[in-house]
Formats: sequence, C-alpha cells, structure tokens
Amino acid sequence: MWSCPLNGTDGEDPLPCLHVQRALSALSLLYLLGGVPLGLGYNALLLLANLHDPGSMTMPDVYFANMAAAGLLLCALAPAHLLGPGAAGGAAWDLGSEVHVSLLVLFNVAALVTLYSTALLGLDCYIERALPRTYMSSVYNTRHVCGFVWGGALLAGFSSLLFHICSHVAARLVECSRMRDAAAADAIMLFVGYLVPGLAALYALALLVRVRKEDTPLDRDAGRPDPSAHRLLVATTCAQFGLWTPHYLMLLGRTVLAARGKPLDGHHVGTLLLAKDLSRFLAFASSAVVPLLYRHIDRNFPGKLRRLMKKLRRGHQNCSPDQAGAQPVTT
Repeated sequence: MWSCPLNGTDGEDPLPCLHVQRALSALSLLYLLGGVPLGLGYNALLLLANLHDPGSMTMPDVYFANMAAAGLLLCALAPAHLLGPGAAGGAAWDLGSEVHVSLLVLFNVAALVTLYSTALLGLDCYIERALPRTYMSSVYNTRHVCGFVWGGALLAGFSSLLFHICSHVAARLVECSRMRDAAAADAIMLFVGYLVPGLAALYALALLVRVRKEDTPLDRDAGRPDPSAHRLLVATTCAQFGLWTPHYLMLLGRTVLAARGKPLDGHHVGTLLLAKDLSRFLAFASSAVVPLLYRHIDRNFPGKLRRLMKKLRRGHQNCSPDQAGAQPVTT
C-alpha cells in the first residue's frame, strides 16, 4: 500500500504525510472496490457491443474499442500497482524484478495506446468533418491504424524497458555500459508517450474549432457528423490528457532531478513519492472514466447494447429447444 518514508529526523512533522498517505490509501481502496469492477464491466460492454456487429462500427467506435482494450489492461494491472510493495517506496531490483519489469512494460503500452488513440481520434474526426466524402478516415483504415498503434506502443515500451534494465544490471553486461541512466527511459516515455500525442490532439481540436466556425457548404451538408460526436471527442480528450498529465509531469520531474544530480532530503523524497502515487492513481482512473463518457454521450451505444442483449437471448432460446427436443426421440 501507500507508505510514508518520513521519519522526522530532520525536524519535519510526519503528520501531514501520514494524512495524505491515509487519504491515498482510502482512494486506492475505493477505486479497487468500485472503479476497477466498473471499468472492467463498461470496457467489456463497449468492446462486445461494437465487436458483435463489426459492420455497424464507425471510425470513432474503432478508436473507443481500442481504448477499451487498453482500459481492460489497466484495470488488470491496477491491483498490482496500487497494492504492490513497491507502490510508494519504489520497486527494488531483487527477487521480484521480473514481475516488476513486466508490469512496467504493460503499463507503458497501455498508456501509449490510450493517448495515441485519443489523438488519432481527433485527427480522423477533423478529416471526416472537413472531407466527409473521402475514405481517409474509414473504418477499414482505422483498424489498420490501431494495429500500428499497438505495435508502435510495444516498440516504444521495449526501448524504454532497456534503459530500466540496464540501469540495474549494467555491471554484468558490457552492452549496457552506455545505458546506465534510468532517467533516459522517463525522457523517452515523456516525449513519445505524451508530447507527440498531446501536440497532435491540440492540433486536431484547433482544426475542428476552425472548421466549426467557418460557414461553408460542407458544414450544411446533411451527412455531417452528429453534434454529440464532437462533445464526446472533446470530453474524451480532456479526460484522458487531464488524468494522464500528472503521471507524465512526474516523469519530467524525475528526469530534471536526475539531470541536476543533487540528492534530495527526506521531506522532498516523501513528497515526490506521494505525488508519484497520486499521479499513478489518476492514470488508472482513466480506465473507468472514458467508458462512462462513451456510455452517456454516444447516442448509438444504447441501441448497440440492446441488439447485443437480443442476440444473447436469441442464442439461449435456440439452445434450449434443441435440448428439449432431443429427449422424446424413440425407436
């Protein structure tokens, strides 16, 4: 659980740290008891409601299904990260190092997929709004783009993983002699995982605002996107980047502190660790917030859910007569 490393030896009062620690522990338990089941349920429903009838999926649905898959991964990782022994004190490179590395890679992959899907959703929504009769933002292309997103996330996570590994085993491997700075991994994730998709999302929103302000024949076209789609895009972008920004700010802070090379006292170390835990908690919370936004803003989701329920009921009804009809057969 959350820990408070302050010992009061430097004259610091540990009570504020203890209060924050208890608040974070309560929030983590509430999220694990309520947020994780909620995220698992809604992300699974989002995936099933869209994948059971792929022909009805639109371009935004593909990106939200992609984010739902990343959300399921985050929900599965949340207990280990929020309740693990290294949650607040930093994971030690000891007997549990392999598990820690695996969790770190999976978390980074989910983070990259989440933010890149959000940024690409905004760019494709702009293309669909500005050029409604083209196939540049088609469902077919979007599915291939999402495949590249997962592949790119794995590659970026692997490169960051090398720096983390080499920062601990550099004494044994000659190949790691030039990769001893673990802060390089944070710098890679900060640039690739936040700055690039963040700038892309801001650019897409700016383009959408400009298109909406211009009174062109394309804006009056009957086939323009539903206004609720724009609200869903803005809400999703704000929620995703708002909840993930503290995590990447922590990576920036650790990179800057490592570059300065100055040791920190106990008070600053405790504050840094608590801020790290809070930012990680907010990042995990995104896995439950985004599917709720999709559920309440997207107008097509209730209909898809009803069709899914009807299909499931029809499947049960088709199975029961077969079982009953097999009994009266006699010779």
